[in-house]
Amino acid sequence: MLVDPFGREVTYVRISVTDRCDFRCVYCMAEHMTFLPKRELLTLEELVRLSDAFIELGVRKIRLTGGEPLVRRNVIWLIEQLGERVRRGELEELTITTNGSQLERLAERIAAAGVRRINVSLDTLDPARFRQITRWGSFEKVMAGIEAAKRAGLAIKINMVALRGVNDDEFDRMIAWCGSEGFDLTLIETMPMGEVEGDRTEQYLPLSLVRRRLEQRWTLTDIPYRTGGPARYVRVEETGRRLGFITPLSHNFCESCNRVRVTCTGTMYMCLGQEDRAELREALRASESNEPVKRAILEGIARKPKGHDFVIDRRRNRPAVRRHMSVTGG
Repeated sequence: MLVDPFGREVTYVRISVTDRCDFRCVYCMAEHMTFLPKRELLTLEELVRLSDAFIELGVRKIRLTGGEPLVRRNVIWLIEQLGERVRRGELEELTITTNGSQLERLAERIAAAGVRRINVSLDTLDPARFRQITRWGSFEKVMAGIEAAKRAGLAIKINMVALRGVNDDEFDRMIAWCGSEGFDLTLIETMPMGEVEGDRTEQYLPLSLVRRRLEQRWTLTDIPYRTGGPARYVRVEETGRRLGFITPLSHNFCESCNRVRVTCTGTMYMCLGQEDRAELREALRASESNEPVKRAILEGIARKPKGHDFVIDRRRNRPAVRRHMSVTGG
């Protein structure tokens, strides 16, 4: 029921539940962030209603994101409500992207709510480097959280942002570790979003180059596997696990885009790399019926662009999009 102007069916929505995060990753946000006043966020009940509106329009997969979604107070209630939609067959899958900091505490309840797989953002296996990248993060706490998620039966995919001169000597180690732990791995090019202290021209590492390097050690076989997201996958024959590549700069994935993103304030971005948006909060609060917000969603989908405009501005070191990734949802 949600078809954009280019004939792509939108069946996947990523919903940010908070712009707050307990890390300050160098490629994602500034160290001293100003977050939204809590009164501007959609309530958990409104997030359920918004999810139901998307489901009624044909969305089959929802991913909860942040910021860090698991720092939102009472977020387990929201996860349980959406998990009930999965159990009733209204939603095919509910997934979560997390930095792992809260998993030791919440993994069992997440699994019990009906979540079957999660993405954990982890850019290094070196504790000192982890602290350098995240600024505020605890490597030990994240490792304990990943272990708790594994015990709870959650399928885990590790997301690793490829950063030139920072973690580009760890790809082999990460592939081997994921293979031994039974995790899939996705490598991601840094995205030019938001003002950060670092220089993205220095951070950017094309994954086409990374793949050529990896093929000197690993046997990588292209496979048609898809999760609904933008990654293109190969199988690492030596480990039997999947390895994904998300390449917004070197090889965009727009032709098969089936998703939109909604911020924690109810703003829908039809494209991660464009500024056009549809404001859903007013429609959501205008009536107890879902019809006004469904009309607002449909009007937004009718403006979904063909592709994004990501580019590294090497002359002025400016982001392609001024909002931080944590605002839109990672």
